[in-house]
Amino acid sequence: MDETNCVRLLEQHGIKPTSNRIVVVRALAEEEHPSSISDLETRILTIDKSGIFRSLMLFREHHLVHSIEDGEGGVKYELCHSHDEEEDDDQHVHFFCEQCHRIFCLHDTPVPPIQLPDGYSAHSFNYMVKGICGECRKK
Repeated sequence: MDETNCVRLLEQHGIKPTSNRIVVVRALAEEEHPSSISDLETRILTIDKSGIFRSLMLFREHHLVHSIEDGEGGVKYELCHSHDEEEDDDQHVHFFCEQCHRIFCLHDTPVPPIQLPDGYSAHSFNYMVKGICGECRKK
């Protein structure tokens, strides 16, 4: 994703496009899998961990990223495809490979409906399936 698209994406979500935020968005866009703060810190040498963290928290607040429990007690982040400042409608199934420790987004796998008891209201969910990915099964 080039800088112009990064700026446009940030502005669509009501976020002022600073140079650090543009770098973080670009790094997330280039990843095939959700990234942890440590992953981003390794890739982005010009911003310290606290700067990356602040950007991610702002992005999450404005529904530019969503956070995913990574299957091992940590958190990873990925860009939302909905591009809506108010709501993240990009909820989908994630698969955690217990062998290679990567997370895969399964956009085409339907999320089963969840019936909550009366009086409960869901705002988000984290649907994680754990197992062995196809690449690791072939090894």
